[in-house]
Amino acid sequence: MSIFFMFGKYTSKAMEAISAERTQQAVEEIKKLGGEVNAMHVLLGEYDLCFCVTLPGIEEAMKASVNLGKLTGISFTTCPAVTVEAFDSLVGS
Repeated sequence: MSIFFMFGKYTSKAMEAISAERTQQAVEEIKKLGGEVNAMHVLLGEYDLCFCVTLPGIEEAMKASVNLGKLTGISFTTCPAVTVEAFDSLVGS
C-alpha cells in the first residue's frame, strides 16, 4: 500500500453541497479502490481540504482523484508520500 495526500479546493457549487453524507461517500469511494482514509482535515490557505489515504498504487490514486472530483465537485491535487523512516532508509548511507 502507498500513502497519498489529496489536497482539495472547493468550487462554489461544491460548497453548497457540504454534508456528512457526502464525506461518507468520499470515504466509501476510497474503500472501493482498495484503500483507506487515514485522516481528513479542513485547511485555511491555498487548499480547503487534505485527505491522507493509503491506496494500492498510483493508478488507484489517479482514479480516486478523478472519481472524487466527479462525486463532490472538489478539485483534488494528489501527491504520493513516504514516511520519514522510509525516506531515511532510501537515502541513508
